[in-house]
Amino acid sequence: MLENHLLSLITLLPLVGTALILAMPGRQVGLIRWTAVLFTGLPLVLCTWLWFGPFDGTIPGMQFVEDVAWIPAFNIHYKLGLDGLSLPLLFLSALIHFIAVFSSWTIQKAPKGYFALLLLLEVGVNGVFVAQDFFLFYVFWEIMLLPMYFLIGIWGGPRREYAAIKFFLYTLFGSVLMLVAMVAIWLKSGGFDSGTFDLVTLQSMAPAWAADISTFLGMKFTTWIFWFLFIGFAIKIPVFPFHTWLPDAHVEAPTPISVILAGILLKLGAYGMLRINFPLAPDAFHNFAMFIAVLGVINIVYGAYVAMGQTDFKRLVAYSSVSHMGYFLLGVAAISLASRGAGFTALNGAVLQLFTHGTSSAMLFLIVGVVYDRAHHRNLDDFGGLGQRMPYYLGLSTIGIFAGLGLPGMSGFISEAMTLMGSYEAFPVLVIVSTLGILMTAAFLLFALQRVFLGKLPSKYEGFSDISGREAFCMIPFAFLCIAIGIFPTLILDKMAASLQLIQENLLSYLG
Repeated sequence: MLENHLLSLITLLPLVGTALILAMPGRQVGLIRWTAVLFTGLPLVLCTWLWFGPFDGTIPGMQFVEDVAWIPAFNIHYKLGLDGLSLPLLFLSALIHFIAVFSSWTIQKAPKGYFALLLLLEVGVNGVFVAQDFFLFYVFWEIMLLPMYFLIGIWGGPRREYAAIKFFLYTLFGSVLMLVAMVAIWLKSGGFDSGTFDLVTLQSMAPAWAADISTFLGMKFTTWIFWFLFIGFAIKIPVFPFHTWLPDAHVEAPTPISVILAGILLKLGAYGMLRINFPLAPDAFHNFAMFIAVLGVINIVYGAYVAMGQTDFKRLVAYSSVSHMGYFLLGVAAISLASRGAGFTALNGAVLQLFTHGTSSAMLFLIVGVVYDRAHHRNLDDFGGLGQRMPYYLGLSTIGIFAGLGLPGMSGFISEAMTLMGSYEAFPVLVIVSTLGILMTAAFLLFALQRVFLGKLPSKYEGFSDISGREAFCMIPFAFLCIAIGIFPTLILDKMAASLQLIQENLLSYLG
């Protein structure tokens, strides 16, 4: 019985928590916090049980499917499902939101509203990863927008209103393009007569759409929907030149929200591309694969280059996220132009990069939050010698920084290596250029480590306390995953393999 509604429980339990928190008196801060712990902890427990229990990594298709007619007039269904692409990201979402609650323990401003919005945000994120109806996917996608807007705009830094509005407008623009594409796809699938939003059914129709040579304003139908969806998802990743909202949002957002933003929200755009964008327009994906790869390399090199010039610790980490997400684009583009073996290696590396970057970036923002809580600034030029006063903090920070720069034996190395090895056959020059990003990433992260922890300790920091138990509790799970996945990447790769192979075959079926 539990397995029949498992995905609904994982998705909607935080919504129950939101309702309960809103019904509580605002002065019951302790009760509000522990309610948030309970209703983010339960989805994490269920996801962990799912991972080590009933989920079968050898099955390529959807598992634990729930399908109920929702709006019959438009053939819209409440349909959920899970495969090897969704599972790691759903687990990561549950873990990050659970940790974010403990990282938010010191929030004093309107905690009732804060924790209610935090749980509502998890509803949207979890829902995106399991929705198998395009309309339902879009509903969950939009649910995320308002909580994040308010979490930045109310609880953020001095320029929070600017950052929140910029985030809102960029994301709304992408959402409008997605909405237009969704309606066009529904009409193309049959509209009021036999139209559907079911993603599996739509993917089965895609090869016929790709074969249709008729054009509208000089472009095929699949080309139109490809670009509308691509831009919508690219904004969320974010892909150059749509990246400018990200550093502002990170700098102004509270630390827990930056953790969620970098750790899981950026992955939604990548997930949408693989789940919806590329499968529904396989011919356009093939035609523009080189362009996608070029964008990926721009992200890698440009993001790392800009990060090197930052003196704000948090902005440096934000630009590093722009750089790391470029590996995803480079890897998925190789599916179309490389041999099947090389393309599959690149695809595995690209999807693994979503998980490994989610853990390392979340940890890096927690590292920034610890020192900011004590120094009340993030200026790298004003630190130094903190390793003398905070040795445990230095130890955990070293793990996070080395994972972020892709040190062999850490999770980031495996994902980046697989992506570059698989992509080399299709894009040898681009892969060589992208290695500049690896060098620059190592440079700016090691430089940050040196400026914060090494050298002479300024007298004004002599009273700093080492990392607290709560702060360590937030970091240790990510540190563990950074090491564990680096040593045993098959913990994730085995869960993903069958599903990613099916995705690859679907994308290549257009080519015959």
